[in-house]
Amino acid sequence: MQGKKLYQEKLFTNFQLSHRIPESNFYRRLKETLCLEFLYNETRQHYGDCGQKSIDPIVFFKLCLVGYLENITSDRQLIEHCSLRLDILFFLDYDVDEEFPWHSTVSRTRQLFPESIFEQVFNRVLLMCVEKGMVSGHTQVVDSALIKANASMSSMELKVPEDTLEEHLRKIRDFSSADRPAKNDKASQEQKTITASTGELKVLKSRQNKWKKDQDKRVGAGNKRSKYTSNKTHYSPTDPDARIAVKPGKPRKFNYLSQLAVDTANHVITHIGADFADKKDSQCLESIVNDLKSRLHNLGLLWANLPADAGYSSGEIYALLENKRILSFIPPHANYKGGPEGFEYVSEGDFWKCPMGMHVTYRKSKVYKGSLLKVYLIRRKTCSSCPMKTECLGQYSEKRIVITAYKQEYDRAINRVNSKQGQYMKKKRQSTVEPVFGTLINFMGLSKINTIGIKQANKVMIMAGVAYNIKKYLKYKGNQAESMVQSVSHAALITISFIWLILRPNKQLDFAYRQN
Repeated sequence: MQGKKLYQEKLFTNFQLSHRIPESNFYRRLKETLCLEFLYNETRQHYGDCGQKSIDPIVFFKLCLVGYLENITSDRQLIEHCSLRLDILFFLDYDVDEEFPWHSTVSRTRQLFPESIFEQVFNRVLLMCVEKGMVSGHTQVVDSALIKANASMSSMELKVPEDTLEEHLRKIRDFSSADRPAKNDKASQEQKTITASTGELKVLKSRQNKWKKDQDKRVGAGNKRSKYTSNKTHYSPTDPDARIAVKPGKPRKFNYLSQLAVDTANHVITHIGADFADKKDSQCLESIVNDLKSRLHNLGLLWANLPADAGYSSGEIYALLENKRILSFIPPHANYKGGPEGFEYVSEGDFWKCPMGMHVTYRKSKVYKGSLLKVYLIRRKTCSSCPMKTECLGQYSEKRIVITAYKQEYDRAINRVNSKQGQYMKKKRQSTVEPVFGTLINFMGLSKINTIGIKQANKVMIMAGVAYNIKKYLKYKGNQAESMVQSVSHAALITISFIWLILRPNKQLDFAYRQN
């Protein structure tokens, strides 16, 4: 007999979410696994003693977590999505007839809580991964990626010089007339003031002319109003912390820089944070190393190896990692030449030997653009009768060698990169951190930062890292990598680490290769 379904809404019904959610459901297992009760004590100081009750801090962080797990970056869309999913309602401890908070409440609560609370949630989830044996600790891969900021290039403004204010205001009016000016300028006076010197402005002007001719082949690049924008001359009134940055083959836009560290055992994120997009990777690495080393130490893990790309290379970084007893596998940047061709460096006497056997001796040190350099000179009369004088000196009257003060650190780093261990670490880096970034950007809500300011961007990236790690945690089944915490107690590990640091001399930095 043919069936026909007739629906009539019941006035009273007996319904329980716990009976409708399968035992194997992701959010049911997440609810049973993730404990965030500590947030009540950590967030109590940010609320008053009277007034209307705000959103539960645990509910807030669970809502944020759902947003990144579901690849939803809009708070309005997140609330609508959660209200339609039974398993998410069960995860949030909401009933089917219970009203959700306003989307603006989620945004205000995100601004209310400091970054330290978000970091505590990240550390709690990372500790869960360590206790499950997912983190080895000894090899951490570091990489970065540009994440689009919530700011438009069409609303950017010219920075105001301190001396010619009236003339520059006229330029701003002319510049902004064809674009969309921002309704509110959130930049401080310091952020509005131009930071380029006269020489830098001349360089920017020449780059502007070259850019219009041959750098950008897009339609309209040669127009009269086409501009080569720079962080030294332009800023975003919508998000002053965003910086103009560009990758080859892609348009210029406002970005934030995401810095990421991943453990090589099971690709667990051990560090993630936001930085200004106009900074070099090498300028960010020192703070990453300090924070990550402290976090791993608190978890009872010993860090030994650091593979990264050439963007993180600098003499200061090589020296820092050697002092911290961390082996760096970072190839030198393209500008490092290692010294003049045909000259041999003698480390015992700290001088350079020319092809004719003469010594170019050390004279002084200087700092140029934040880098420590060494200057080597040779007397003019020494080269006056040299048959290679014209070829060697050219238009100069004396031989001068200016090179980084960290040449020995560079040489040791190059030897490590070119070794078998270095080749293995390169493959390990490419197969570890790049897939993680791809997952975060394409599937976990990190394609764009929808908040304003670098502090809010940092919170967004931290929560994306939490979502990634918790998903890894629930999927992990086998004991693929034994954590050092499982094999040795915390106190014994600290003792072993202390003895290892004391007995290990500086000259034995290239010690035995430790595989995963």
